[in-house]
Amino acid sequence: MREATKRHYLMCPPAHFEVSYAINPWMRPDKPVDAELAMAQWERLRELYLELGHEVDLIDPVEGLPDMVFAANGATVVDGKVLVARFRHEERAAEADAYRSWFAERGYAEVHVPEYVNEGEGDFAPAGRRILAGTGFRSDAAAHEGLKAFFGLHVVVLTLVDPRFYHLDTALCVLDDETVMYYPAAFSVESLAVLRALYPEAVIASREDAEAFGLNAVSDGLNVVLPETATGLISELRERGFVPHAVDTSELLKAGGSVKCCTLEIRR
Repeated sequence: MREATKRHYLMCPPAHFEVSYAINPWMRPDKPVDAELAMAQWERLRELYLELGHEVDLIDPVEGLPDMVFAANGATVVDGKVLVARFRHEERAAEADAYRSWFAERGYAEVHVPEYVNEGEGDFAPAGRRILAGTGFRSDAAAHEGLKAFFGLHVVVLTLVDPRFYHLDTALCVLDDETVMYYPAAFSVESLAVLRALYPEAVIASREDAEAFGLNAVSDGLNVVLPETATGLISELRERGFVPHAVDTSELLKAGGSVKCCTLEIRR
């Protein structure tokens, strides 16, 4: 019997959202962005979390940081300890200080700024008492030792090999402590073997659902919020006893982000 647990999320309104540069294969600065539609899609996501009984805090968007809406990249939070991001690309670097300040101003005692590049929950996915840690395009492999030392958890390194799935949260979603869903072709042969050993009953995404960003999803153990275009995953999740909630994130996808990218989980 699957069970939902109340979650605490941090989100950032897309007040300054645009695609003015390209740092992943999905970004096309020459393709128009409907800022009003992006805000409406984001607001619907926030409302859905509230309807599901979760707590949602907001961080103020900063002008000139159009990707700050992708709050998942700002930090990783486990047991009330905050590991702030250090972004690879200069265009996003200032976001890290905004997220560090948010947590520090709210009394989080352990807020750590790392030495090596890590892009928060974009690449770090807590799963029970382990952290699945992505590398290959954004977060440095060298960051994993610091991750392990700071949180005191087992770290499982997973190497991404397809630039379209540049963050772990585009290729894998933790559904509960023992269950994940992922897209096999996004991972190296060695990492795929690790995933198969750890999660033999995983939900496997098709290429179509992965390209629809269906794995950029958020689960509370029962309810799974994911893009409406990931129809295969929606059916599979329902068959596995999860309750899928389909949303439209098409405008946000123009910057290479969707449900999970907009959602940083605060684990106390």
